[in-house]
Amino acid sequence: FVLSFPAVRREIFKKFGGSEQIGSDENRIISALKETISIGSNNAVDSVSKIDGFLRNQAIKILVPEKIKMLADGLGKIGYQEKVDDFILSMNRAAEAAAPKARALFIDAVKEISFGDAKSILNGGDTAASDYFKDKTSDKLYETFKPVISSHMNDVGVTSYYKDMASKFASLPFLKSEALDLDDYVTNKALEGLFFMIG
Repeated sequence: FVLSFPAVRREIFKKFGGSEQIGSDENRIISALKETISIGSNNAVDSVSKIDGFLRNQAIKILVPEKIKMLADGLGKIGYQEKVDDFILSMNRAAEAAAPKARALFIDAVKEISFGDAKSILNGGDTAASDYFKDKTSDKLYETFKPVISSHMNDVGVTSYYKDMASKFASLPFLKSEALDLDDYVTNKALEGLFFMIG
């Protein structure tokens, strides 16, 4: 389910007689829109929360950070590709573990949709609903996701995979990697992937 709304807009406008008459049916329009957004956001959360929800979806899979891509590529070439693959797997598993936390925040955001918000969404672009979610939930989602991701990454050894890669790479002085906040990187990528699936 994708929250791009050309078809939804057409149906709602048809049902209620066109956008110029929207004001007389505020409650029904908001109710219909909330239901649509609730279903779509719930399906998006379900999609990314399952095992391989991030890992097997090439559109949102969390890859090696650009800052250490040279490090990972170098390790792969000298026989340590399995370590790199474990690192990628563990980042995606952390994102999948955090994703269910979005559900409650999305429910709250849907409850807060006003008639003005509904009009903006219905008259907006194809990603107007996901843009609404970004505006209303991004900061809270980050605060909610980051500790979950940090804890999960410690449990599954993301940081140790990274340190292990870095230590092996340290023996190659002609290549250097930049410092990286892995928790921040994975949290932001998890949010990007979630909003992509909604939008």
